[in-house]
Amino acid sequence: MDAGTETLSFRAATEADATEILALWEQAAENDARAADDRGAVMALLRRDPDALDLAVLDGRIVGSLISGWDGWRAHLYRLAVHPDARRRGIGRRLLARAHDRLSALGATRLDAMVLEGNALGQSLWAAEGYRPQEEWRRWVLPVEAGRP
Repeated sequence: MDAGTETLSFRAATEADATEILALWEQAAENDARAADDRGAVMALLRRDPDALDLAVLDGRIVGSLISGWDGWRAHLYRLAVHPDARRRGIGRRLLARAHDRLSALGATRLDAMVLEGNALGQSLWAAEGYRPQEEWRRWVLPVEAGRP
């Protein structure tokens, strides 16, 4: 396809996008050391905050995503993913700029992102955008088991 004729747009995800989003994440996102994503989780996110999941759409196909979560106090960025066929076109940077604008407008004063230690490609993008590791912090996790309060 001629790059000059492609149409790239950005928009908030809808519930109708859930299957395609999950397929993108399966192919293009970090999936190690984490619970599998599922349709129910995507739907719950969209119901809670319809603007949190931003998409890049190239010629009608979802090729990028970024969740910009805001809890009223802290801002977190998750699931930055760009399809391998659509990389090196500035899509990740544009998704980050959109998230920055959204979260700043909501009152965020600091953004953070979780990136796996082994994700060199992801780390290079975050570093290029001015993000730095915060060495004095360690993430602590507890998987929530079914039926456990």
